[in-house]
Amino acid sequence: MADKQPHANPGKNRSPRHRAREFALQGLYQWLLNQDEASTIAAHIRNAHGFDKADAGHFDELVTGAIRNAGSLREKLTQLIDRPIAELSPVEHAILLIGAHELANHPEIPYRVVINEAVELAKSFGGIDGHKYVNGVLDKLAADIRSAEVQADRTK
Repeated sequence: MADKQPHANPGKNRSPRHRAREFALQGLYQWLLNQDEASTIAAHIRNAHGFDKADAGHFDELVTGAIRNAGSLREKLTQLIDRPIAELSPVEHAILLIGAHELANHPEIPYRVVINEAVELAKSFGGIDGHKYVNGVLDKLAADIRSAEVQADRTK
């Protein structure tokens, strides 16, 4: 199931931001496989069932930002992963791009929330232990790019 295209699940008890991340995962998965333009991907996904319950602004920012900054995000991730980035499953790759983008560009979202959301995506759409891998990589990345926030949290 790890390599099947993720489909956003408009299930109960999901916040609009979480739904935006689910749809962004679907969009980044599509981008990784087809290299379509961010605007084309976003337009296609906006027509998906349940999108009306997602935070459309956050979705747009995640998809366009992660694609626009994929090179620099991958540079940061490459230092923290145990294999070439091309060997990551597309689902894990997309989740790591979303998490790295949020850590780097959304300081208003606590790092623990970013990591937890990425782990939840990996549990829903990734491979069996993909969530553990995502957690480990993003935890290291947070310690690097949000060191003051992580240090303050760990000394509590």
